[in-house]
Amino acid sequence: MAHQPNDRTLKAFSVLLSYPTIELQRAAPEIGGVLASETRLTAAARRALRPLVEEIGERDIYALEETYVMLFDRSRSLSLNLFEHVHGESRDRGGAMVDLLETYRAAGFEPATTELPDHLPVLLEFLSTRPAQKASDMLADAAHILAAIGERLAKRESAYAAVFEALVQMSGATADEDAVAEILARPDPSPTDLEEIDKIWEETEVTFGPDPNAGCPQVRDMLAQMDSPTQRRAKTAAE
Repeated sequence: MAHQPNDRTLKAFSVLLSYPTIELQRAAPEIGGVLASETRLTAAARRALRPLVEEIGERDIYALEETYVMLFDRSRSLSLNLFEHVHGESRDRGGAMVDLLETYRAAGFEPATTELPDHLPVLLEFLSTRPAQKASDMLADAAHILAAIGERLAKRESAYAAVFEALVQMSGATADEDAVAEILARPDPSPTDLEEIDKIWEETEVTFGPDPNAGCPQVRDMLAQMDSPTQRRAKTAAE
């Protein structure tokens, strides 16, 4: 049974990044209130979140759904499945996914969704149940991915960009510039370019399954699989 959330801000971000529903629209004022009072964010970051909250609360639901699908479902470069940005559709992603699910379950958290374990709203809901330092540490592990997605959303002038900028801020980390650049160097076609999108999705099918060489993950290194090649090289040199 999942723990009740104790970090309302991370829970609010989890909900904001979920597929739009009427229930989400009704909750927009409350979500806005939570984010407006979050002292871990700068005043500028809190202001930047207002347009998204207002858009979700006031815009036509069908328009919200269409925008969400165009951004996060049809654009692989904006995928909310975080391991997608590191492992693509490789077997490594399957091993990382199993480790992540084990970490959830070890903490008593069972995702009540059909989404994959690395889906950002699922991860944020989990982090909302964790102690603050552990949650920020895990966010820091993914900071380069969050920053890259945020930059791509900003380029599209999407209000969702503010959420990713805020998450990086809450991680307390500075995203590795080389790692961010590595992600941004990958193809980022327009969601309306169906031919180019089809080409990008034509990769080997992901194979999920445990890594026989993997041990039981510790909470702090849960997202170690998310390390960019640059970060891994730096860690190896340090050791």
